[in-house]
Amino acid sequence: MPMTEQESQVVDVLLVEDDPGDVLMTREAFGHYKIRNELHVVNDGEQALQFLHRTGDYADAPRPGLILLDLNLPRRDGLEVLAELKSDPVLKVIPVVILTTSQAEQDILRSYALHANAYVSKPVDFERFMDVIRQIDNFFVTVVKLAR
Repeated sequence: MPMTEQESQVVDVLLVEDDPGDVLMTREAFGHYKIRNELHVVNDGEQALQFLHRTGDYADAPRPGLILLDLNLPRRDGLEVLAELKSDPVLKVIPVVILTTSQAEQDILRSYALHANAYVSKPVDFERFMDVIRQIDNFFVTVVKLAR
């Protein structure tokens, strides 16, 4: 029996992204596709780790059900963040989608070696970018069973 919208659970999604344009497009995609999940945004790798460890300004942060992680971040890059969270017994179960402009083979290989769940190159076209966000949300939140 198909899941109705009332039965689907709202998931906290953490977007780790320093580009204001990409943050805006992601927010627009959530609004346009009526994605009910709660989007939380941090702008660098250090803030991401504080959010995930619930320290500093993020002591009351929710545990995300999905992380969208850029690689090219200030303070601590996405691969450092990925390595730290996948080495943490509590955090390692959270699915991480690398969402980046990098198409470098070494970044793809390192991301999967560090247990990223998916690697997605950001489309530069607005419509395609919004569609990618919708597809990621649909797959990881509707199709895949997330740990609670």
